[in-house]
Amino acid sequence: MKIPDSVVRRGIGSFSSNELQFGSFKRFALLNESWRCGTEQTVCPPSGTGSHGKHPRSAVKWSSPTSEEGWRREDRSSEMNASAGTGVFVLSLMSIPISYLFNVLVYSNSIGAILFAGASTLIIITISASLLLNKKAPRDPLFYVYAVYAFLSVVNLIIGLEQDGIIDGFMTFYLKRADPYINTAHGHMVSYWDGCAHYLMYLLMVAAITWGENYRSIGLYWVGSFLMRMIVYIPGNIVGKYGTQISLLFLVHMLYVLVSLWACFRVFSLRRVREDQPLNTEDDQRKSLLQRPVHLMFAIYFILASAFCIFRGLMLVNMLYFVPCYVITLYGLVVPGCEWITDLALVHAGASAQAQFSHIGASLHTRTPFTFRVPSDSQILFLTVNILYGLVPQAFCYYVLNFPTFFLKPSQEKKKE
Repeated sequence: MKIPDSVVRRGIGSFSSNELQFGSFKRFALLNESWRCGTEQTVCPPSGTGSHGKHPRSAVKWSSPTSEEGWRREDRSSEMNASAGTGVFVLSLMSIPISYLFNVLVYSNSIGAILFAGASTLIIITISASLLLNKKAPRDPLFYVYAVYAFLSVVNLIIGLEQDGIIDGFMTFYLKRADPYINTAHGHMVSYWDGCAHYLMYLLMVAAITWGENYRSIGLYWVGSFLMRMIVYIPGNIVGKYGTQISLLFLVHMLYVLVSLWACFRVFSLRRVREDQPLNTEDDQRKSLLQRPVHLMFAIYFILASAFCIFRGLMLVNMLYFVPCYVITLYGLVVPGCEWITDLALVHAGASAQAQFSHIGASLHTRTPFTFRVPSDSQILFLTVNILYGLVPQAFCYYVLNFPTFFLKPSQEKKKE
């Protein structure tokens, strides 16, 4: 292996012209050999005078920080982390045979069979966890939280498919004893969202953790989606139609909520990825809203969306949470230097995507009583308005993340902070 040209140029530049004339290239031949061997060697320069004519004969140590041995160690570390991420994916798919086995054994009415199923499941999970921990498992605690959530997401997808009759014999025992909420049309859509969208987010965040990448953006998107789900789930179970049928399983779900809230705070505390500030920041921030047509279009949308929330009567969620978000976003579109708008856009995009998916799906689902379904002659208008209401926040989030010039703080303010 030869010394990279950048290292050679940097090394040659550190020697004087006299050294180069009296055999310094011989030294670089020795350095090349030490680089190839991946070992630390002592190389003595030729005798003579330096650029100042008075330095003594000395020894220079060469230690390659990027030797082949170091590369092999880095590759082994990457492979260990990659195996941990792959293990999470495989472990999540194990929920399919486990749920089927449990369902069969529960309906066999055999205590021994149930004990065997529980013991075998525990053994499988223990072996899988030990294989992960024997490798270089990530230190981020959210890795293990998202690993468990990925497993549960596949279970939720199975629940949704079985509720719609697409599959059978996997979660029948659970559906008969679960909260009544899970059998509603909205519960169906939540199961599909968690089994598809959340599952993808968990795998992406696990992959980012294993490779040491920053996952704050996808994490904030998940935070918005999770919070929107809980805002509907908890009040709906307590004060809704099935408020008198709350079971012990609802309290177990509250444990899941508490752990998820802790994960939300962990995501917010992650380090932001800061890019170099563009040169035209001050020029863009001097422009008024009328001189920024893209920002003007988003501002008009947020005004119309606020009116849509109020006049449509969506008081519980959209008016109490979305409308304040729209007002704050309008402020960020007018006043330059609001860096927090990227976080707000990510959280709101995740929340609106989850809300609109569940709302549209539940409004058209056969489990919804006929009197509450969308009439067939109004479906096109209904789909157009609600899909637009869900897609524009995604477009705004994409724009803010990729064109953040107006929302960056001036460099002078950052220095003061």
